[in-house]
Amino acid sequence: MHTSPAEELLDVVDERDEVVGRLPRGEVYARRLRHRCVLVLVRDAADRIFVHRRTASKLLFPSLYDMFVGGVVGAGESYDAAALREAEEELGVRGLPRPVPVLSFLYDDGPGGRGSWWSRVYEARCVLPVSPQAEEVAWHAFWTDAELERRLGGRTWVPDGLAAWRRLRAARG
Repeated sequence: MHTSPAEELLDVVDERDEVVGRLPRGEVYARRLRHRCVLVLVRDAADRIFVHRRTASKLLFPSLYDMFVGGVVGAGESYDAAALREAEEELGVRGLPRPVPVLSFLYDDGPGGRGSWWSRVYEARCVLPVSPQAEEVAWHAFWTDAELERRLGGRTWVPDGLAAWRRLRAARG
């Protein structure tokens, strides 16, 4: 039996990223409870970044552009396991090298937003041909860093992905 995304169980965490409860994703989102998320920056063999537009059916940030693949960490799941699972699912590949963690931060969507979540940012190299998951990805391309930077102002980006991109760029100088 397949559960809907809203029914998927998530760990609810505190400001120190320690588990304080477990609830369905729909309830976590509705109550704006803190949870865990992974964001994976995927580069191809030519060092270009996988960029995509989320489908209109996504529970969070539908139809927005993103330079990361990823999603929520399931209840009892590790960040590392979620990063690999999410990257393989969204890219439509198997056998992806394990994503490498590069930074973590507590994202806060601000007043009137969707809440806050612990975000662990990863990087991965995908030399396999991608076949993005139709339920997750409406459009995709591989862009150079310069192309991505040029196009940041012309599209509406997933806010936590944009925050992670800026943190990653700042960390790299």
